[in-house]
Amino acid sequence: MIGRMRERLVAACDGASKGNPGPAAWAWVLADASETPDRWEAGPLGKTTNNVAELTALERLLAATDPDVPLEIRMDSQYAMKAVTTWLPGWKRNGWKTSAGKPVANQDLVVRIDELLDGRTVEFRYVPAHQVDGDPLNDFADRAASQAAIVQEPASSALGSPEPPPSPDTPKADRPARAKSPRRSGGSSSGTSGSSSRTIKAKFPGRCLCGRSYAAGEPIAKNAQGWGHPECRTEGAG
Repeated sequence: MIGRMRERLVAACDGASKGNPGPAAWAWVLADASETPDRWEAGPLGKTTNNVAELTALERLLAATDPDVPLEIRMDSQYAMKAVTTWLPGWKRNGWKTSAGKPVANQDLVVRIDELLDGRTVEFRYVPAHQVDGDPLNDFADRAASQAAIVQEPASSALGSPEPPPSPDTPKADRPARAKSPRRSGGSSSGTSGSSSRTIKAKFPGRCLCGRSYAAGEPIAKNAQGWGHPECRTEGAG
C-alpha cells in the first residue's frame, strides 16, 4: 500500500478496452508535490469492456493508497464516477438492483469500491480525455492503460517501465484547427472530422456506437449511426 507523509494525495485512474469488449487494461498514477506524474501502475485484463476496465482502475488505485490520507481522484469516465458518487447509494438501498429492478452491472467491482471508500476522504474530479492541454495525470493514466491493453503486460514505476507512449486519440499540438475546436469533451478521434461538426449537450442519457454510455448534459456529436461521443464521430469502435 502506498502512502505519503502529505496532507492530500492527487491521483488519476483510467481504463481502456480495444474494441469494447476487447483487449483491456487498467492504470493509475500518483502525483508528486508539483502534481507531476510520479508513481504509477498498469495491468492487463484480457478481453472485457471499457466499464470493467474503468472500475478496476479505480478499485486498484483505492487499494494501493493509504485510506488515512485524503485523496483527489481525476477521471474521464462519467460511468465509473457516477456509479460510485451518484448511483451507488440507491443501488445499496435497492439490494444491489437498479431503479428498473435489474441487477447492478459489474456488481462485484462496485461492492469492492464501496468497501474501499468506507471511512475515507475521497474527492472525485471529472476531467475531459484526450485534450492537447488536458490534465497531465489523466493523460498519463490514459496512455498507460492503452499501452497495457495493447501489449497485455503489466507495467509500473516500481518495475522501471518506461513512460507510456502518446495516445493516438489525442490531437497533436501542431494541428491548431483541431486542437482549438470548441466544446470538445472527449477529444478528437484519429479521423479527419473538422471543427465545423456540430457538438451539442445531450438531453437524455444514451449509448454511443463505441459501446460506452454518455450522460445527460454531456457533449455529443452526430456520427454515422446517430449521436455519441465527439471523438467517436468517425470511428466504428472505442
